[in-house]
Amino acid sequence: MKKIAILGSTGSIGTQTLEIVRTNKDLMVTALAAGTNIELLEAQIREFRPSLAAVWSEDKARELKTRVGDLNVRIVTGMEGLIELAEQKESELLVTAIVGMIGIRPTIAAMRAGKDIALANKETLVTAGHIIMPLARECGVRILPVDSEHSAIFQCLNGENRGELHKILLTASGGPFRGKKKEELKNVQVEDALKHPNWSMGRKITIDSATLVNKGLEMMEARWLFGVEPENIQIVVQPKSIIHSMVEFADGAVIAQLGTPDMKLPIQYALYYPKRRYLSGERLDFWKLKQITFEEPDMENFPGLSLAFDAAAAGGSLPTVYNAANERAVALFLDKKIGFLEIPELIGRCMEAHKVQKAPSVEEILQTEAETYDAIESMLG
Repeated sequence: MKKIAILGSTGSIGTQTLEIVRTNKDLMVTALAAGTNIELLEAQIREFRPSLAAVWSEDKARELKTRVGDLNVRIVTGMEGLIELAEQKESELLVTAIVGMIGIRPTIAAMRAGKDIALANKETLVTAGHIIMPLARECGVRILPVDSEHSAIFQCLNGENRGELHKILLTASGGPFRGKKKEELKNVQVEDALKHPNWSMGRKITIDSATLVNKGLEMMEARWLFGVEPENIQIVVQPKSIIHSMVEFADGAVIAQLGTPDMKLPIQYALYYPKRRYLSGERLDFWKLKQITFEEPDMENFPGLSLAFDAAAAGGSLPTVYNAANERAVALFLDKKIGFLEIPELIGRCMEAHKVQKAPSVEEILQTEAETYDAIESMLG
C-alpha cells in the first residue's frame, strides 16, 4: 500500500490524482489540503478518509470542522497546517498540486521529512530551484515531475546517461491564439482565453498557456529538474499536443514521448515510478493521426516567452519577479481589470524595475514576491 498526501486536492491535478486513487486499491490517501472549496474537500474526505486535512482559510477550516465532525479527521489551517500535512509521518509521497509560491515551504518540509515529491507546483522550482534541487540530493529524496512535458523528458531520460544530454525540446500547443498578431489580441476576452484547444486545466494555467508564459515557466522548471542551461532548451510548437516533449543526445539521436493529451498518465507515472500501471482511456491511433506538424514559437506577438528566457539568463531573484508579476497580472485579467496584452507588459515593467539578488533565500524569494505585487499596484494606481 502506497500512502500519499495531496496539496491542492480540489484543483485540476488534485482531482485527477484522486481519480487514479479511486481505480487503484494499492494507493491510500493520508492527507488532503485545499484553499477555500470546502464543499468538494468535504466530499473527498468522506470518500477517501484521510486522517488530516488542511484548509488555507481559518473561517473555512472552522466550517469544515463542523461539516466533518462525525469523522475521525483532524483539520488544520494556514501555512502551519500545510507544513504539518507535508511532514505527516503516515505518508511517503507528497503530491504538490497547489498553485503559487505557497508551495515552497511545504515542499521543503516534506523533503526534510524524507518524502518523495510528485511535483506539479512549477513555481517551487522556477523561484527556488537553486534551493530545492540541492536539498533533494542532500535528503536523498526524488523529485518526480507531474507536468506532462517534464514527465515526458523524465521518461525519455530513463536509463540514459544524463551527461550525454545535449538539448531539451520542450513542446507547446501554441494555445488558443496561435497564429494571431498583437492587433488581433487587443480585445481578447477572458472567455476566449479560457478555451484551450487540447487540455482541460485550471483557469490560471489556461491563461498562462494562452500568453505562452506557461512555456516560459516550464523552461525554467526544466532547467533545474534536468540540469541544463536555458540555451540548451528549445521550444517547439506541436499544435496537437501528441508529442509531450523530446530530448536530443550528444550523438544527435532524439527520443520523444508521445500520448493522448491526458494528465492522468504523468500523474500515475509519478505515483508508481519506476513501474508502469495500466491506465484506461483513449490510445493514439497513428492511422487516424496521419501527421504531426511543428512550428517555431512566436515570441514577437507573445513576448511573455521571450521575457522568460531573459529572466532565466539573469537568474537569482528575477524568475521570482517574472512569476509573481504574471500571477498578479493573470488574476487582474481574470477579474477583467486589465487587457490580455497587459499581462506581458506588466511582467516586463516589473522585471526592468527589479534589482537582482543572485542567490535569494526562501525569505528573500517571498519578500521579492510581495514587492512585485506592490509594484503592480503602484503601476496601476
